[in-house]
Amino acid sequence: SVVVAYSGGVDSAYLACLAHRTLGSRALAVTADSPSYSDRHRRMAIDIAERFGFEHRIIRTAELDRPEYRVNPTNRCYYCKHELFSELDPIARLRQGVIVDGSNADDRGDYRPGRQAAREAGVRSPLDEVDLHKDEIRELSRQAGLPTWDEPSSACLSSRIPYHSEVTDEKLRMIERGELALRALGFRVCRVRHYGDVARIEIGCDELPRALEPEVGAAITRALEAIGYREVIVD
Repeated sequence: SVVVAYSGGVDSAYLACLAHRTLGSRALAVTADSPSYSDRHRRMAIDIAERFGFEHRIIRTAELDRPEYRVNPTNRCYYCKHELFSELDPIARLRQGVIVDGSNADDRGDYRPGRQAAREAGVRSPLDEVDLHKDEIRELSRQAGLPTWDEPSSACLSSRIPYHSEVTDEKLRMIERGELALRALGFRVCRVRHYGDVARIEIGCDELPRALEPEVGAAITRALEAIGYREVIVD
């Protein structure tokens, strides 16, 4: 049996579908719902689970209640994953199963403090273990009919806040509303970096020329000022 740490992103969606196809009812996908998890990704995770028919459960995690997480150190992800795996562990034990996550071969060289928490919790990473890289997972997802196959990579909302600047629910909601506003303007690859009342906007390279058009730039500025940012910079 496996309990899949399932965010609804490219890797975990493919892993959850593969686990369901292979193990049937012995596979359970679990999504951790927290303030740093956007509603867009929550809805995506639910939709895919329903469409592909795998067992799915949503739990609440409380990393924002942990002072060591809120102060936003460089290893913030460790505390987030520690919280997640602490919640998944009793579920896996009850099912006599193993926790698995969607880490892949491309993640090995990155700075990922969350991997330490995974090792401590005995989490397995099947995609990494069979040496699958991101582009291969995207192609396998496309062949499987998963709508996430070309979904842009996206870390949690807390990653938009500079290290050592406190993570708060208010900041996370501003970031989420800002990124929703950018998508409403037609941008697909976009992030809002939160620097107090300044928003630094990151746009995908192929979409950047459009963001720099005067009319579109003005629309971006109006949308983010309405959310509460004083200044908007296309970074």
